[in-house]
Amino acid sequence: MIEPALADLKRLLEEGFSRSRLSGDTTAALEMYSTPRRLVAYCASLPARQPDSAEMVQGPPKRVAFDGDGKPTAAALSFASKMDTKVEKLQTVSTPKGEYLAFKKKERGKPAVEILRELIPQAVQGISFPRSMYWESKAGPYFVRPIRSLLALFGGRVIPCSIGEVRAGNWTFGHRRLGKPRVRVTDFANYREALAKNFVLLDAGERRARILDNIEALLASDNGFRIKQNLELLNTLVYLTEYPTPLMGSFDPGYLSLPQEVLITVMRGHQKYFSVEQPDGLLAPRFIAVMNLDGDSKGAIRHGNERVLRARFNDARFFWETDGKLRLEERLDLLRSVTFQSRLGSYYDKASRMAELTALLVSELPSDVAQTVSLPEVQKAAKLAKCDLTTELVKEFTELQGVIGGLYAEREGLPKEIATAIYDQYKPQSMDDPSPRTLQGALVSLADRMDTLVGCFGVGLAPSGSKDPFALRRAAQGVIRILLDHRLPLTIASLLRRTEEVYSSHQPEGHTDWDALNRLPEFLIDRLRYYARDVRGFAYDEVNAVLEAGAQRESVPVLLNTIAAVSRIRPTENFEPLAVAFKRIKNILQQARKTQAFEPEELDTDLFEPGPEAQLHQRYMDVSAEVARHKAAGNYVAALEAIASLRPDVDLFFDKILVMAPDAKVRQNRLSLLQKLLSEFSTIADFSEIVVSDKTEPRP
Repeated sequence: MIEPALADLKRLLEEGFSRSRLSGDTTAALEMYSTPRRLVAYCASLPARQPDSAEMVQGPPKRVAFDGDGKPTAAALSFASKMDTKVEKLQTVSTPKGEYLAFKKKERGKPAVEILRELIPQAVQGISFPRSMYWESKAGPYFVRPIRSLLALFGGRVIPCSIGEVRAGNWTFGHRRLGKPRVRVTDFANYREALAKNFVLLDAGERRARILDNIEALLASDNGFRIKQNLELLNTLVYLTEYPTPLMGSFDPGYLSLPQEVLITVMRGHQKYFSVEQPDGLLAPRFIAVMNLDGDSKGAIRHGNERVLRARFNDARFFWETDGKLRLEERLDLLRSVTFQSRLGSYYDKASRMAELTALLVSELPSDVAQTVSLPEVQKAAKLAKCDLTTELVKEFTELQGVIGGLYAEREGLPKEIATAIYDQYKPQSMDDPSPRTLQGALVSLADRMDTLVGCFGVGLAPSGSKDPFALRRAAQGVIRILLDHRLPLTIASLLRRTEEVYSSHQPEGHTDWDALNRLPEFLIDRLRYYARDVRGFAYDEVNAVLEAGAQRESVPVLLNTIAAVSRIRPTENFEPLAVAFKRIKNILQQARKTQAFEPEELDTDLFEPGPEAQLHQRYMDVSAEVARHKAAGNYVAALEAIASLRPDVDLFFDKILVMAPDAKVRQNRLSLLQKLLSEFSTIADFSEIVVSDKTEPRP
């Protein structure tokens, strides 16, 4: 929670500086530091006081402020009193509404200390935490933990502020075990120095470097040994310690007979230890713990950690052996008592739906791809995927669900494809996580996610704001990643149709919230939009242009390839001018529908005027055929280049031809030609979504 809290504190202080006119260039100089016991904000160049301000305050109209004899009325006297001045010192200003009385009100800037005494408590208590607590009374301060001290200095003097009953002072405290309980502070340099002398490294970067440097020194004697990298664990340890010191412990090599996934999870998740690898990548019987002390000269801490780890490993070994008494298939019936969601049934029901859905997904694949999949194997993997939820090992280490199932499947001698699909079923869990390694695994993972999405949306459990208890956003992001990573030619529409087909045979009639379910296609498209824009870095209008044209009709890999193609040819000379022309065509057609009830008809070539109009029609026919060939070959860059080559013909048409001709038949034929152009070439991208520069905007 520390890093988000520090970012919150920085934002709140900067907003306060700006609001109080103390900012100037100081927001850039605001430095933030933290340890588990302190949040620190330091600004080196905050001005001593606000700048003076002058404001022209407008009063009543002059005609109301004075009577016929020129004497001030009650309105003038009241305004002067409010401004703490005399009527004679008021000014007259001219406005579009006439002449008004006014007064230039000058205000001397407040001292910074006066502003900070209010701002600091407000900023601290404005920090947002997932969970907070009262510790004085219900009317007292609200924070993640009780605040024990407040150090607030400006120019070496204490800022007289308080949070609850905690008053600001000029002292801090050192390390809980190694430092002094009270250290006097004069300025920031003295503060850092005093903390360092009392075993507190204020800078998170220093703590991170100390951890890594000491680990390197510990492993130097073991030739080729290295820690298993885990940036999340490293970050946790940085913010759990004020003076981190790594130590190396060992464990009985006999425990290496357990799966390394189990050993690593015990060390990382339960004990916050780094595991150690040998040069060949296998686990070594070592671990690295990080203590919040300066050393362990007698080895007592190391022995204590080894003893705790040994007990954890013994538990894991017991669960591993006990779970083996039941095969995964024998656990299927146990899933009937494990609820997935009250209105969607048990995990047994979910596994049955997943098995059906994988078969339907295979039927959607091209025959050459479908032939590479063993349908009985992929259905069996889907059926057994959730069985490990009934095992003791998963109950103890919930983060290993799926992984344990895959390991048990392998131990039971099930085909490797089944074991791998079960093992990988929850991948990817984040943007950095890889997708399932096999096509079978991808299909099982897709079936799992689509079942969850359609089921939860169908019973009205769509995410709302920050609430997403079933992690539906992550499930949808996983669907997009799997389709892209495995180049699966499945459309969002076909995935939804097939999943709803399975649910329709399982759910009672009238059980579906269709309003919520109808929002699911756009929910999935939004995840693709996020991936293309924020992960792959494509411009928002390029993404919108492609998704507007075929988000549900085309497969996700094709959509991303098309976005990449639009991005690639956008800088060419014809592209943006053609986008402008398409916007013009769209506007003309919309207006024609509104004012003349236009509906497109078959083109009558005899009505085309020789020259630019007939030429545009012929170019449309030629380019249509060329675009179709390129699309069939998957060459979207060439298809877009062919469309862009129409630009001179479209420009000439608009320069020489009057679309809204007086003759109704000619006008209808020309509008129908424009509709053909728009409909045919907007199947790749809706060019009207492209934002163009001013110089390429259409002429009036």
